Amino acid sequence: MECKLAVSMMHDYLDDDLPELQQRELKEHLLSCPDCRAKFKELEQTDILMFSLMHHNPVTSDDLVGRIMSALPATKKERAFVTWIKRHPALTAASVFILVMLMSSVTFWNQDKQLVVRGTNLDQVVIQGDTVIVPTGTTVAGDLTVENGKTQVYGEVNGNVTVIDGSLYQASTAHISGQAKKIDQALSWIWYKVTNMFSEVAYR
Repeated sequence: MECKLAVSMMHDYLDDDLPELQQRELKEHLLSCPDCRAKFKELEQTDILMFSLMHHNPVTSDDLVGRIMSALPATKKERAFVTWIKRHPALTAASVFILVMLMSSVTFWNQDKQLVVRGTNLDQVVIQGDTVIVPTGTTVAGDLTVENGKTQVYGEVNGNVTVIDGSLYQASTAHISGQAKKIDQALSWIWYKVTNMFSEVAYR
């Protein structure tokens, strides 16, 4: 018997459709041909597996599904802040905008070290390097603001004196009718800029 014929007969044999005479011939061939015998064992195992799958127990199947599902990695829960961002896009955009503005303001505050003097009566003020002086016997009418410098008051200021990122010295002869305040923190500086911007808009 040729191997090709034997292989074609194996399927019928496993399906119990092969006549008795041909069964005997196939068995004799399998005893003499190791390759066909190996092929027959593979087909037999495949047939047994297919039979078990077609006649499986539902309980076993459910158990198998359960084991497969438990072996799968757990679905990661969305973090709370991601959920909040998805639910509040407008607030998220506003928050990001404010954060960017604050960061750029802080960067600007750290980089901007040039002396700036603002006021309504600056002709009474003497500037020497990074030092702003209100001399004895002089009067500054209105507010005086000094950024990134030293402020020395010996005379009078009829208003507020604000020193941003600098120092303030008041002599015993000095008189400030308003408030004298120093701003050294970045957030305080930003708050000062914001309130000053709104006050300027209100008076326009």
